[in-house]
Amino acid sequence: MKTATGGFPLGWRRRNFAWEKDVAGVIQWAKDNDLEVIDLGREADSTAKPFLEAGLRVGTVDLPVWEGMISPDAGKRKAAIAKNAEYIKTCAKAGLNVFFMCMMPEDASRSRKENFGYMVESYGELKAAFEQNNAYLAIEGWPGPGSLVCTPETYRAFIEQIGSPNMGVNYDPSHLVRMGIDPIRFLREFVSHVFHVHGKDTMIIEENLYQYGNLQESTFAKAYNYGGMNWRYTIPGHGLSDWKTILNMLADHGYKGCVSIELEDHYYNDTEHDQKQGVLQGVKFLAGS
Repeated sequence: MKTATGGFPLGWRRRNFAWEKDVAGVIQWAKDNDLEVIDLGREADSTAKPFLEAGLRVGTVDLPVWEGMISPDAGKRKAAIAKNAEYIKTCAKAGLNVFFMCMMPEDASRSRKENFGYMVESYGELKAAFEQNNAYLAIEGWPGPGSLVCTPETYRAFIEQIGSPNMGVNYDPSHLVRMGIDPIRFLREFVSHVFHVHGKDTMIIEENLYQYGNLQESTFAKAYNYGGMNWRYTIPGHGLSDWKTILNMLADHGYKGCVSIELEDHYYNDTEHDQKQGVLQGVKFLAGS
């Protein structure tokens, strides 16, 4: 199954839900529903083979070491660089060449500027592994505690300071909408650096924004799963992003990658049936966009 606009292959990011641990069952379910893509985690060097043999495309694989790349300890950074470089080399030989990462520091209590410096140093040393193996880094802009590359300011600084055509963006409009950043303007600036796309969106709940604001937790009410009081992540079609425009922009700029549903949705979370329906409904929406 592909997007109507751009013909981008569609699939999902494996989250290791209970049913996703049955590899044969997952492959059969994907085939039964015309899913073409699966994103894998940090052990793809040992887990990707059956998916590839079944004809699925692997959209991204996670780098194995995250926080160690942004450690104040030079020894830890060196070890992390070496492990990630070897993993990139091994995976690239198997045809896995897009690597997913959130820029999470080991010590989020340190200043962002200090941690940003450790990050640039480490990824500056790692970029040769990407370039020599025809591999690409897709940075996810999840705005978690201390996360260093989420906004136009920080994506721009990373791209400029690293200076590698192989290191760029995992485009996920849900995080941008959540932060109040225009996802279309962001894509307009960074589209040439996009190496993977997550099919995920965000809904802003206006009534809750009035009731609870956006700076404090609620005193009495319970927040959404995969969200806060006044916002929540959704599957495509249930949020605020203009997917038709997004897909057109990607197509116009020659994007060659995939779109993978990252299922984080309060209403498609509790059971295997719910989770599978969330993936399939998100995919079907994008297939018609």
